[in-house]
Parts: sequence; C-alpha cells; structure tokens
Amino acid sequence: MEPVRVAFDVGPLVGPRTGVGQAVQAMHASLDAVDGVELLDYIVSFRSTPPEGARRLPIPAFVAHQLWGIVDRPRADRSLDRPSVVHGTNYVVPPARAARLVTVYDCWFLRHPDQAGGDVRRKGKALARAVRHGAVVHASSAATAAHVGELFPRCRVVTVPLAALPVPEPAAHPPIPGLGGRPFVVAIGTLERRKNLPVLVDAFGLIAAERRGLSLVLAGAPSDDRPAIEAAIDRLDPETATRVLLTGRIDEATRAWLLHHALVLAYPSLDEGFGFPLLDAMQVGLPIVASDRGSIPEVCGAAGLLGAPDDIARLAENLAAAAFDDAVRADLAAAAATQLERFSWARCAGDLAALYRDLAGEARS
Repeated sequence: MEPVRVAFDVGPLVGPRTGVGQAVQAMHASLDAVDGVELLDYIVSFRSTPPEGARRLPIPAFVAHQLWGIVDRPRADRSLDRPSVVHGTNYVVPPARAARLVTVYDCWFLRHPDQAGGDVRRKGKALARAVRHGAVVHASSAATAAHVGELFPRCRVVTVPLAALPVPEPAAHPPIPGLGGRPFVVAIGTLERRKNLPVLVDAFGLIAAERRGLSLVLAGAPSDDRPAIEAAIDRLDPETATRVLLTGRIDEATRAWLLHHALVLAYPSLDEGFGFPLLDAMQVGLPIVASDRGSIPEVCGAAGLLGAPDDIARLAENLAAAAFDDAVRADLAAAAATQLERFSWARCAGDLAALYRDLAGEARS
C-alpha cells in the first residue's frame, strides 16, 4: 500500500514554543513513527526560517489569512508537491484540491471575538470559510468538538484527543521572589479572562486566614484580566495580599519547578479546549482543583476536585481539601495515574493516520 502523503503545517514549531507548538511537535514525532504516512512539512511565513526540509508557501501569513477568509486562492497543491491530504495544525488550512483537515484546540476566542486580537479574528474567518468549503475539523476534545458543531453546524468534526507533554525533572532553581520556603497553590497560564483568576484570588482569601503560611502563585504572562486580578488582590487584607505572587511570563524550568513544588494546581477556567496543565499536574502527582467547564471534566476525570467556576466557597473548600487532607491527596494521585493512561501520543497518531487514509480515499472516490 502506498503511503498517504500529508502536507503538515509545522509553522507552530517556528519561534517561541507555545502549547500549540509543543502539541504539534509531539503529533509530528508520533506520526513519523506510523507506517503508511509520509509527512510533507510546510510553513506559511515570509519572515521565519523554515525547519529543515519544510516547504514555504509563497505568500506571507498575514496576507494568506486575510485572503483565505474571502477566497479560495492561492491554492497550495502545487507548492506542497500535490499531497493527498493537507493538515493545517493551527486553525488555518490553505485552499487545495486535496482533502483538507484543520486542527482546532479551543473555541473560546471564536465564541468571544471581542476578546480576540486581529490575528485570531483573521484565522477565525479563514477557518469558517474552510469548513464551509469541505474542510474536516480535528478537535482536541469532545468539548471542543461540541463547540465547533455549534459554531459551524454543517461541519464534519472528528475528535482525536491529544496527550501529555513531558514535564522535566526540577533543576536547581532560585525561589520565586517573595515566596521563600512557604507552601503554595499555583495557577499556570496567561492572565486572560477565561482563566477566571479573580475568583481564585477571592477563594484564596477565604482560606488564607486559617493557613497563615500558604501563598498563591499566579504564573503567566499579563493579559486582559490583569486589572481585575489586581483589584481582587486589593480586596484582600494587606497581609494576605502579600502572599499572592504574580510571576509574569515563565520559562520551562520555572514551570517545572512550580509543578514539582506546589501543593495544588488551581485551574478554575470558564472554558478550556483541552488543558495541558491538567496532564502536567497528573504526571508529577500534583492534586488538581478545577472548574467543571469545557474539556476539564473529560481530561481531568477523577484526578481533580471540580466545581462551578463562580462558586467561590466551593473552590475554597476544594483548595483546602486538596492541599491539606492527606486522604484526599492520596485518592487524587491514584486517580491521576489511571487517568493519564487514557492519553497517548501513539494513540493520537494512530487515529490521525486512520483519518488521513479515510480522507484520501474519499477524495479519490
């Protein structure tokens, strides 16, 4: 059987490595190990240097995303050596006569365009046109698939879950400034509205008086919710407020140190498309306290204590139990080991390969 030739977008591997970039790298490495799939790497960028062996489409990304939201030109078949399938791995897939697949990780900014930047809005328009013209969506979770179905009712959506990204062993790392040796709860992620961090600060305030040594670390780059987070901190009593630490953007070494040293990962999001920090925490045996929205219940399973994202009292109770109740912590650790087995990059690659073959076969028939 001839291998199915798949043009695979490696653009997310260029530049600073985001969560999407790490996921694409893991997908690519796993697909390389699958028999019967030949990956033809490509990027859409005039400014970036392509990874070794990757083709560059002859159009700047800014222009491409604008055009592909309104017309099916320029087509990419010839530039990509006439593949059987084109897989856009980051919300955008170029027009082509070949079968097209586009990966969608999260629909929050598609559902809340007022909170999206111009680049995201352009990608959203290109995605909408692609699915109207027959592109199939690869959703990272059942929750994301459901949201895609709401946004694009006639779209064909296939759910192929992602898997855990490696968490390195903690290297010697200086303490977070102001943390000292105190125990702490950590939230990892950009300080954006959907992360619901003001509510987390409020919940921390409810337990901080009884847990005088406990700190809260909010580790992530500033974004649109920073003013609301600062207002929530200002509502705390002055001593408690000093125990809420904002780190700003963190590197991988700091992220690993935080995961390995925290008491609890707090993840009270209003919505999530997948949620890599949940699997990060499970890998190191870190108890999880999270909301019950989006993909969180399906990814987290029984490995976390979940509640409504606006229930501050419940969130505070869950934080206290996950941090200080040894029986609860043991139960969550046992559940995490079981839950992690559900997520495998080999399984993800196998399911994607099967989808590629189906799409290629349908295009030929």
